[in-house]
Amino acid sequence: MSTSSADAAAPSRLGRLPRRPWNAADLSLIAVFAALVASFSLLPGVPLGAGVPITLQTLAVMLAGIILGPVRGAAAVALFLAAGLAGLPVFSGFSGGLGVLAGPSAGYLLAFVPAAFVVGLLSRAALRRGRRARFPLLFASAMAASFICVHPLGIAGLMLNAKLGFPAALAADMAFWPGDVLKNLLAAAVGVSVFTAFPRLATKSR
Repeated sequence: MSTSSADAAAPSRLGRLPRRPWNAADLSLIAVFAALVASFSLLPGVPLGAGVPITLQTLAVMLAGIILGPVRGAAAVALFLAAGLAGLPVFSGFSGGLGVLAGPSAGYLLAFVPAAFVVGLLSRAALRRGRRARFPLLFASAMAASFICVHPLGIAGLMLNAKLGFPAALAADMAFWPGDVLKNLLAAAVGVSVFTAFPRLATKSR
């Protein structure tokens, strides 16, 4: 075997195929899901005492990761976050700018990118297990991302910016748990429907 052939075969032997560059379709999907997260953020939220309202933002974040996969999903949410931090009023309450990082919701906002990546990564593993268990596995993926990323960083943000002790921050965060369960159930249901209608998304999402 020639050196060039051996080099070409090396990624396959190691199980790491070269990643294709994003095309126009990938960039369009990233932009669409960034706009989806923004639109869900602007819907009226339910105010809570800690200053962080209950919104549909996390539903859109989970959908981005589930449908687009870890890399494109995280990129879509990062685009949304960058637009908001640059000053566009795309955060809850039509807010934007770097000032939100000093607010009580900062931890939740910063958790969105890793949450999209984690749910996308776990969802890809779930999709490889076949169709019959897709709904519970996608739901479990979304719940894992919530409790690995969103809630710990949210609690940290409440402690840092709202000056709450850990017990008070945890109690404030627990108000989001029932809504997160419902939103993650919906995200899993939408994901199953999308992959049923467009099965190529389940094999090409990354």
